[in-house]
Amino acid sequence: MKHKEIIAGAAAGALLFLVLQGVDILPMVFIIGLIGMLFYFNFAKQPNNGANFASANRNICTISFDDIGGQEVAKNELCEALEFMKDNEQLKLLGIRPLKGILLNGPPGTGKTLLAKAAAQFTNSVFLSVSGSEFVEMYVGVGAQRVRRLFEQAKKTAKYLKKSSAVIFIDEIEVLGGARGQNNGHQEHDQTLNELLVQMDGISAVEEIKILIIGATNRVDMLDSALLRPGRFDRLVKVDLPDKKGRMHILRLHVRNKPLASDVSIDALAKDTFGFSGAQLESVANEAAILAMRENSDKIDSNHFRSAIEKVMMGEKLDRLPSKEEKHRITVHESGHALIGELRIPGSVASVNVASRSNALGYVRQTQEDDMYLYTYDYMKSRISVALAGVLAEELIFGNRSTGGSGDFKHASDMAKQIIYNGMSELGIISAEDIPKDQLHSAIMKILKKVENDTRELLMNHKIDLMRIAELLQDKETISGEELRIGLNN
Repeated sequence: MKHKEIIAGAAAGALLFLVLQGVDILPMVFIIGLIGMLFYFNFAKQPNNGANFASANRNICTISFDDIGGQEVAKNELCEALEFMKDNEQLKLLGIRPLKGILLNGPPGTGKTLLAKAAAQFTNSVFLSVSGSEFVEMYVGVGAQRVRRLFEQAKKTAKYLKKSSAVIFIDEIEVLGGARGQNNGHQEHDQTLNELLVQMDGISAVEEIKILIIGATNRVDMLDSALLRPGRFDRLVKVDLPDKKGRMHILRLHVRNKPLASDVSIDALAKDTFGFSGAQLESVANEAAILAMRENSDKIDSNHFRSAIEKVMMGEKLDRLPSKEEKHRITVHESGHALIGELRIPGSVASVNVASRSNALGYVRQTQEDDMYLYTYDYMKSRISVALAGVLAEELIFGNRSTGGSGDFKHASDMAKQIIYNGMSELGIISAEDIPKDQLHSAIMKILKKVENDTRELLMNHKIDLMRIAELLQDKETISGEELRIGLNN
């Protein structure tokens, strides 16, 4: 900064001297301004220009693997790979080549960044974090320069902090490491990826500072094959959505500093949050605490958690108020879903709601006792039956249907396609790509028609139960699965 002030002062003095001598300085001012603009756009616009690229994310991590729940398989595989960085003598004794890169692949919110930070803490390494989008610019050569600077900074930072290793975490690595040859404009993207490959090839066990690259993506199919070969990203660690046991672990971590009422069951919460990521579970715990604060409650009870789950899934309640006739139709529609859901899959209904959230005028939230990874033909038909039950209940009570079933029809058609593609239809084993469209349409309609007739008959046989649920829902607007089952058993 001091040098810049001296140069600016000298330039101003020189211009003043020329003016006093009667020299026309306008051309010189124009040239100096043009040079300044070029300097600004080529250097000042580059983020973190200088030696401190990614310095905002540099730190000594305090997050450990014990602070991460629901990813036991990923943690074990990652720890095994990281042992090579901790025990350098054993590595040399057995002639093991050090791992250069670990790729974390999984849906958003599953804890990939937390795992990378825990890896740095586990190996007592410096942690530097960047995003793949920070490397790709319109200026040729900028991305490659940033890659070189990132590796240099990792070594310098480790030396400065007296560490023997550094972990470089690259989030959204598919932006930086996408397959080459797909950009027709210029070769800036390819140059940046080539520089990353060169830098990874230069990592060796004999260097004073050991470097490990950890990449994170949810689109591993987009990555260049050269990046995935052994010797670069040696390990591909799957970071998947947590199962029920994992969700219980995550929920316990996020409620350990929150006062819970006696009716809160972590096991029940884990059951109700099937398919939730770790980030969504954290949001559920936080939203439940916010709801308790709104009600001036000193403890968080099960109703707060139930409302929080629905808010995370569907969004905040809207002030959109349907007419009395519309609300009655919505109530019957959702009662049809709930009744068939409970008859086809006992104990599956978690709540029934006719309050507007997001694009839904009402909804039925279903859960399952245990996590399922394989679905049978009967189970798929049951889910189709639940999807069709809303409009069939309208038809039974009002004699006609409404547009409220469009989303249900799409869901039912998608599940019918899954039955066909998995060889569970009368077509037998088929190729999804080769089946003619008219044949596919005919098979879908046959499945849907059969389930529709069965569901209509079941609703007619339980019409009294349907009306009982609708009256209860009309009165309370929201009922839990337990209240629904009590109402059906009375």
